Amino acid sequence: MASVNPPRGMRDFLPADKARRERVLAVIRERYRAHGFDEIETPVMEDYDRLHAGIGGDNEKLSFSILKRGMDAEGIRAAADDPAALADLGLRYDLTVPLARFYATNRAQLPTVFRAVQMAPVWRAERPQKGRYRQFLQCDIDIIGDATARAEAELMIASLDVLDALGLTGGSIRVNDRRVLDAMLDVFGFAPGERPGVLITIDKLDKVGPSGVVAELRGRGADAGAVDALAAYLDRPSTSPSFDEVGIRAALPDGIPDEVISHLVALGDTVAAARGADAPLVFDPFLVRGMGYYTGTIFELAHPSVDYSLGGGGRYDGMIGRFLGQQVPAVGFSIGFERIVDLLPDTDAEGERSIVLVHDRDVPLARLLAMKAQLVAEGARVRIEQRAKNMKALLERSAADGYTSFASVGTDTAADELEFKPLA
Repeated sequence: MASVNPPRGMRDFLPADKARRERVLAVIRERYRAHGFDEIETPVMEDYDRLHAGIGGDNEKLSFSILKRGMDAEGIRAAADDPAALADLGLRYDLTVPLARFYATNRAQLPTVFRAVQMAPVWRAERPQKGRYRQFLQCDIDIIGDATARAEAELMIASLDVLDALGLTGGSIRVNDRRVLDAMLDVFGFAPGERPGVLITIDKLDKVGPSGVVAELRGRGADAGAVDALAAYLDRPSTSPSFDEVGIRAALPDGIPDEVISHLVALGDTVAAARGADAPLVFDPFLVRGMGYYTGTIFELAHPSVDYSLGGGGRYDGMIGRFLGQQVPAVGFSIGFERIVDLLPDTDAEGERSIVLVHDRDVPLARLLAMKAQLVAEGARVRIEQRAKNMKALLERSAADGYTSFASVGTDTAADELEFKPLA
């Protein structure tokens, strides 16, 4: 017999799970809309060449490709060694590449500074494991057309507001800039050709510590003098730099361009103006994200309840220009929907009136449905269930499905005689 399970790395959602996810989505959608972002929708498929144009980073390797229509066995065998000859479409692996294509297609109808929201599934050929799926939901906000720190600040403020609205207060954002990383590696003396590998190692700092990073770099044969300079920098007394010019400069070696520091300072000032003096920004000079992807500011959303990020993003000014032939500034933030859903308590929709009408077998159908229609018209969510021998199981299942109360309907029960009792 064929398996009845969903494909590996993909999931079914029972009614209560689906309702919970939709409640979280509704909060995210409402808060981002309140901050001036407009929701768009793009196709689940894009051209194969676009998905493999070198703008999607490592995600391109995880793309699900779609076989060209009409290929016979001989044609498939002839093209077996060339994926581009086998496929002309693919499932989107993120929402940023489709957004870049969307903007290039529709920019004449969009404002000069465009604020977009996308909330939709994406697909990656991951190796399935706990917390890592082949189909998952992404919630992205992006600002296209604004090269100033205001764009990054708007993304951060809106996303922190989302966490607050979901009850996950106390969130913070780690911030860095790819230009800071490049300048630091230059100051330490790493040659341009070895910097991508050096950044891959530095990205492990949280896991292996300074000594582990230095040991790996030496083992890889990185420039010895540059590794010594980095090691000395990592051995400095640890501090939590304030997110202002003094703190940022104190956390960096000499030689970092002033315009990059000024950009970060302006970002901190803008967020502080909206969030208060204790703006939750943390400068992290060794934050590394999307090595072939981001061009400026990069950031990750953190929460004290977990040791992993709840989202992140950065500036990707070079991507849209690949479609238009001219540079367009762009910055985006992807909130970790799946991780956030797992963190939230399993609560019912606040204030929702949800009722189960448990009726005897001989209650006239017309009267039963009339009762239901009246309750629905009053704003309630209503399910009809015939009385069962095992009433405990019926009521427990109804409670698990998100219903909060029930009423018994007998042969002679009138609508104004219904007695509602809590399910919990």
